[in-house]
Amino acid sequence: MASKTTLSVANLEALGARRLAELLMDTADQDAATARRLRLELAAVHTPSRVAVDVRKRLAQIGRARSFADRRKVREIAIALDTQRRAIVNRVADIDAVEALELMWRLLDLASAVHERSDDSDGEVGSVFAAACSDLGPLAERARPDPADLADRVFDARLDNGYGQYDGLIATLAPALGAPGLDRLKARFVELSRTPVEKPPAAERRVIAWGTAGPFYEDEMKARAQASTIKLALQEIASAQGDVDGFIAQYDERARKGPMIAAEIARRLLAAGRADEALRAVEQAEPPRHGWPEFNWDDARIDVLEALGRHEDAQTARWACFERALSAKHLRAYLGKLPDFDDDEAERRALDHAERDKSLLQALAFLVRWPALDRAARLVMERAAELDGDHYEVLTPAAEALAEKHPLAATLLLRAMIDFALTKARAARYPHAARHLGECASLAPTIADYGALETHEAYVARLETKHGRKSGFWGLVS
Repeated sequence: MASKTTLSVANLEALGARRLAELLMDTADQDAATARRLRLELAAVHTPSRVAVDVRKRLAQIGRARSFADRRKVREIAIALDTQRRAIVNRVADIDAVEALELMWRLLDLASAVHERSDDSDGEVGSVFAAACSDLGPLAERARPDPADLADRVFDARLDNGYGQYDGLIATLAPALGAPGLDRLKARFVELSRTPVEKPPAAERRVIAWGTAGPFYEDEMKARAQASTIKLALQEIASAQGDVDGFIAQYDERARKGPMIAAEIARRLLAAGRADEALRAVEQAEPPRHGWPEFNWDDARIDVLEALGRHEDAQTARWACFERALSAKHLRAYLGKLPDFDDDEAERRALDHAERDKSLLQALAFLVRWPALDRAARLVMERAAELDGDHYEVLTPAAEALAEKHPLAATLLLRAMIDFALTKARAARYPHAARHLGECASLAPTIADYGALETHEAYVARLETKHGRKSGFWGLVS
């Protein structure tokens, strides 16, 4: 049961309205943002029609600001913007949906100016604008603007999307645009695609950057940006219209051979009931390179094979994904498709393969997550010399999982991380290393036989001899 002093709505209610009001006034006296929020709430209760006026005024104030906002100040801006966004959605929209829609557009119009004077490295301001963009859809459905006018506004917005504030705009407004609005929007982007960016005379061309191939001209960069905007917009329109061919048409033959694009095309064709074409799309692409495991292409191909009734081929593909990257997801799917009693043998074969994997870390992570802890412990004991203590993200959860039933293997994992921190003099990791040493001490009484390995006492003695001068570490050891 939560403490009665925990901050919660229920606990604060117990203070009573009068005391809460006094606390809020104390806070408002010291915090302008809180004061503005409270005035907004009072207006919503007593003069609802004034809320829109207050929001409009506050947005204008934010827009007029010119001083640069560092990471501390940018949080205040994000809070201020989000307060206005919530007021539009939760207050103004209930009174006047048309006014609420217009105010949300005005809020989004501030994006470029706010971003240009802010250090939004944490993305707090960007998140508010993304939420505002999503809010446009429900507001537009309530306000019911003219589809043609809405399409024109969407067109202008997408051409002024320098900070990504209008990403997803077409999708969220598709219901309000309807078929007439989407058709108009498509026509405007098609028309723009036929209007090249004006190229000035050679003597007037402005160089904005240099590369190994020579100068980058301003008009060239504008042309590339315009082409990209048109392509993305037409793809989004095609998606909203359910036009698979229109979506595919935005990619040339070379692009369609990229595994990510091929996978997306195949999924859209499959959803449209065109499985044969989906298979051609995915198999004409270049398979992903065997580096970082990325399964979009593989999963799309598996789904297409299943849709075509080629279940054995789908199973072969699942096993290949498992073998390539020890993908537990694909192994589970593979086992789930096998007849009863066949899955036990297949699982043993898979776990044997995992133990033989050339990457110790990948094998250990897989066996711990599966889980197959006996095999994970055996892997650690047999390949202890390969342990890299730098990879705490794998070794720490593995040590925790093995500690109860395989304390010696867990100890080896902990020692690997301790040795790395001390040998490399990673002072930031000393608190973790000291904690790991304490965990080794706790595990020591449960280890009946260290075999050829050092006992805990011998290991600590070696650390003291080799790293005794690292007082930053020893000062943390209890």
